[in-house]
Order: sequence, then structure tokens, then C-alpha cells
Amino acid sequence: MESSETPVRVLVVAHKTAATQPLLDAVRERAARGPATFTLLVPNAAHGLHKVVDPEDQGASEAGAVIEQALPVLSEAAGSAVEGIVGDPDPVAAIHDCVNARGFDEIIISTLPTTVSRWLKLDLPSKASGTGLPVTTVTPSGVPVA
Repeated sequence: MESSETPVRVLVVAHKTAATQPLLDAVRERAARGPATFTLLVPNAAHGLHKVVDPEDQGASEAGAVIEQALPVLSEAAGSAVEGIVGDPDPVAAIHDCVNARGFDEIIISTLPTTVSRWLKLDLPSKASGTGLPVTTVTPSGVPVA
């Protein structure tokens, strides 16, 4: 049985919304509930022909820039250092890779609003729940969906 002092490992999945206030609020709220460590996963978005030809054959500079911008504010919200990881271009594969390789206890997905979110059109929150972990979805509207 886990001790109540063992930090819960939370995987935060985001790209364009990685440094937005609704995600910072969700991380702050989760950190306030008890000991937790946070890891930011940013799928390495493929653009143009890379989406079709070879999405994994491109640099991670865009995802790296997102991580660089988001880590300081996420760390402040979490109350401790947040680790950043660049993941597979396919967000479903990126989540499964992280969960399988590193083990997590919860997932927070931060995405754009329904009208423009590719991740919501892919039903990413539902697919992430296939890991068996609790998933919380946060959008810029500020309303978390559990």
C-alpha cells in the first residue's frame, strides 16, 4: 500500500496551451491536494509534408521552445521543478510511450477549445483514459472536464 507521503506522478500533456492560466490553475490545484511530481509532455508536432512523409524525421525545436517557455511557470504553479519531455508527434502514442516507460498515476491534458482542437477531434482524453489512469482535460475556457 502506498504511503500518503509518496508523491503522485502527474503527466501533463500540452502544446500550444502549455503556459496558459487554466493549465497553471489545474496544476496548482492538483499540487494543493497532496504531494505530487509533474512532468510536461509536449508532442513534437509535425507540419506540412512531415505529417505524411515521416513525422518523426524533424527537429524538436518547436516542442523544445514550448517546454522552455512553460517550465518556469508550471514549476511555480506546482511548487517544485517540473520536468519536460518532447514526445512522439502522435499525441496518443506520446502518452502511451511516457506512461509505459516512466509510470504515472494521473494525466492532465491541456488543449485548445473544442472548435479548434485537433486533440479533441481525435478524442485524445478518451484514448488517454485507455491507460487506466484518471484523466483531467483543461481548455482555455478554464473549465476542467474530468
